[in-house]
Amino acid sequence: MKDRDTDKKNFRKKTGKKIVPKPPRFNIMWLYAAIIIGLFAVQYLFSTSNIASIDYQKFETEMLKPGDVEKIVAYKSNDLVVAEVYIKKDRLNQPKYKSVRTPENFSMSSGNGPQYKFTDATLEALQTKLRDVQKDLPDAQKTPLFFDTRENFWAGWFMTIILPVLLLIGFWIFIMRRMGGGAGGGAGGQIFNIGKSKATLFDKESQVTVTFNDVAGLEEAKQEVMEIVDFLKNPKKYTNLGGKIPKGALLVGSPGTGKTLLAKAVAGEAQVPFFSLSGSDFVEMFVGVGASRVRDLFRQAKDKAPCIIFIDEIDAIGRARGKNNIVGGNDERENTLNQLLVEMDGFGTDSGIIIMAATNRPDVLDSALLRPGRFDRQVSIDKPDLVGREQIFKVHLKPIKLAEDVDAKKLSAQTPGFAGAEIANVCNEAALIAARKNKEAVDMHDFQDAIDRVIGGLEKKNKIISPEEKRIVAYHEAGHAIAGWFLEHADPLVKVSIVPRGVAALGYAQYLPKEQFLYTTEQLIDGMCMTMGGRVAEDIVFSKISTGAQNDLERITKLSYAMITLYGMNPKVGNISFNDQQDQFNKPYSEKTAELIDEEVRNLIGSVYAKTKDLLTNKREGLEKLANKLLEKEILFQSDLEEILGKRPFSHRTTYDEFVNGDDPGDQGPVAQNLHPEPVGDSTEPLKSIEPKD
Repeated sequence: MKDRDTDKKNFRKKTGKKIVPKPPRFNIMWLYAAIIIGLFAVQYLFSTSNIASIDYQKFETEMLKPGDVEKIVAYKSNDLVVAEVYIKKDRLNQPKYKSVRTPENFSMSSGNGPQYKFTDATLEALQTKLRDVQKDLPDAQKTPLFFDTRENFWAGWFMTIILPVLLLIGFWIFIMRRMGGGAGGGAGGQIFNIGKSKATLFDKESQVTVTFNDVAGLEEAKQEVMEIVDFLKNPKKYTNLGGKIPKGALLVGSPGTGKTLLAKAVAGEAQVPFFSLSGSDFVEMFVGVGASRVRDLFRQAKDKAPCIIFIDEIDAIGRARGKNNIVGGNDERENTLNQLLVEMDGFGTDSGIIIMAATNRPDVLDSALLRPGRFDRQVSIDKPDLVGREQIFKVHLKPIKLAEDVDAKKLSAQTPGFAGAEIANVCNEAALIAARKNKEAVDMHDFQDAIDRVIGGLEKKNKIISPEEKRIVAYHEAGHAIAGWFLEHADPLVKVSIVPRGVAALGYAQYLPKEQFLYTTEQLIDGMCMTMGGRVAEDIVFSKISTGAQNDLERITKLSYAMITLYGMNPKVGNISFNDQQDQFNKPYSEKTAELIDEEVRNLIGSVYAKTKDLLTNKREGLEKLANKLLEKEILFQSDLEEILGKRPFSHRTTYDEFVNGDDPGDQGPVAQNLHPEPVGDSTEPLKSIEPKD
């Protein structure tokens, strides 16, 4: 706690403001406890539990026979009869009744009796005794006996008074928790605290165990956020040179790349209070609650400064204002955003509060939120490269019992395009597959099956497929394999299968693409030819086509339009790139240009089809051999293709060869990310990352 106090003193000196401690909050649970205790106290004061107990013989000789008893009231309790004795008021002054008339032994109701009580077996026995003792007395002098159907305290007071009060209190607490959305008595736990922040606070008492050692493959992003942590730990190192601590950092990346994990590592390393919440936590059905929660969040952060605030999925409240706005529809969300903008720009740079946020949709965020002074830094978290994937595999392989043949470097090369979350899923699936097979360690084959499972879904060997459909799928996949094998710029095939997987895929082919950012026209066209191979093979062999190429044609069409409208790869349209806004009503070109684009797309796809058909016609013998082998074995690897078709007639080494320093990847099993199951039998994807990056 000394470090915490020192940090507060340092920031207090800089700001010149004295932090006034807030008085403790009144907990309404104390009020409920006081009500319950009061009910018990009232019951005790008005109860008859302090009546003196006597035996029947003493009652008869000392009270009943002398005529001191005014009346007797009997009631049944626990299979016995309890008789309460009321002494006449004028006889209470006698010395023998001194013990029951003293104030300290009287209850508040003892002035009206009863003063004594005794027990008997049954009411009939008591009546017989009293009748025998008073048989010689006149009726006017006989002591009357009354029977009362009295209930005990738990059956009476508890069931009629205390239990309803407890139920009412419980219902009230339940309603307040539901309305407030939090724990009773705490911030947001009551209806009056509905505007309180829902942020979870992590400090030294509830420290996060994730550190930067648990984050792999994000070295540049780690460097950025590690500097933010260093800002808070050693502020003078930067302020002495005239620098100012940045106010905010925005983590931007695709789903599964590790944005939230990186924020957890910051919380574990910072050693300062860390407020964590989601953008949707500000959203509520009541008007003004979002803005109120933003104010309360920053109020708490100022009290805990220096600290970090992390808002996950900030696009829930940070969307651009004024677009597609329905009257009154987005007012609450925009008010919340406005309050967030004011708070981020409202505190000083030396206040010790840093905002971190994460989103996978930076394009929808408001420009005012992204300007310097609010989010000064935008940390891009991309999918990991070869080295990054190897590091991520090493992190997730630590808790797994591995066989000697498992190599993180090979797994990294065999999973291009995988994000951190997908790699974690592969490792977990491999362990589950090995356990299902009763193995003592997880081997490489289990990881290959896991990659297949993550990409294509569950294998369905028992799916009923007609022989004719199976033959169509075999030639379809063989067409992809032949086209990819004999095209220079196509990705090398490593596995082709006609085993159904996932929801509707009847077959798939896997490739090992080279990791690159720039693609030439020749590479894109060869990739389109490889994708068109399935449709062309069906046309050549069966002289008819099926619906199995639907996904192939979709990707080819999309890539063709991209080549012509985005990348300027068409001589007639020219070196023009039209902004792809996916707006069908406001196209950035004329109708004449649109007709030209459509015509050139058809020409391009027609030329690709013709090129692919010429290739497969010339390699018809290899197509037949490969299809028959697929019908026989169902799954073929690269070594099988080399045995059937010979070595691939190109000397280009793949990324896998270069990374693992091998001459031939050989039979490595399923290795590719480019798998998208289709309704009948295709899963090839030509080039996924076709957009050039600087």
